[in-house]
Amino acid sequence: MTMQTADHTVTFAPHSENSRLLRDAFGRFATGVTVVTTHSEDGPVGITANSFSSVSMDPPLVLWMPDKGSRRFRYFEQAERYAIHVLSHEQAEICNGFVKNAHAFDQLTYQLCQNNVPLIENCLARFECKRFAAYEGGDHLIVLGQVMQAEMRTGDALTFFSGKLGQIAPK
Repeated sequence: MTMQTADHTVTFAPHSENSRLLRDAFGRFATGVTVVTTHSEDGPVGITANSFSSVSMDPPLVLWMPDKGSRRFRYFEQAERYAIHVLSHEQAEICNGFVKNAHAFDQLTYQLCQNNVPLIENCLARFECKRFAAYEGGDHLIVLGQVMQAEMRTGDALTFFSGKLGQIAPK
């Protein structure tokens, strides 16, 4: 059973036979959308991720969680340097490009930083990170990164809610 209306509540204990319900429940939390990039033996690579959060101000730490089942996991599992790009509502095509292709840089304006990490331009925020720690997290890896350089600009956020992209505009 999936949730059909706002006034219908579904209560369940998560298990392998109702994983769709758990995914739907997780989808009730609106998140921003990021693209994480790094350098690899195959050139610049990126992955779309909505599992991102700030963690600490001192030291400046963020986390994100790549899926171990992703074909791109091998690129990010041991990455010592990477960049997390918070996308604006104008960058849905970038999000979708990296959902489909790890090497979706063809149509983008980007540059390589001094650590050879690809940096996508014109994002709402960008965090250039150095790997701080990683922890097992079930079917994901919990990656903590120390922010070495940050950049931000004004704009409206690209969001992900209930399996769909959207927009949040400040009032």
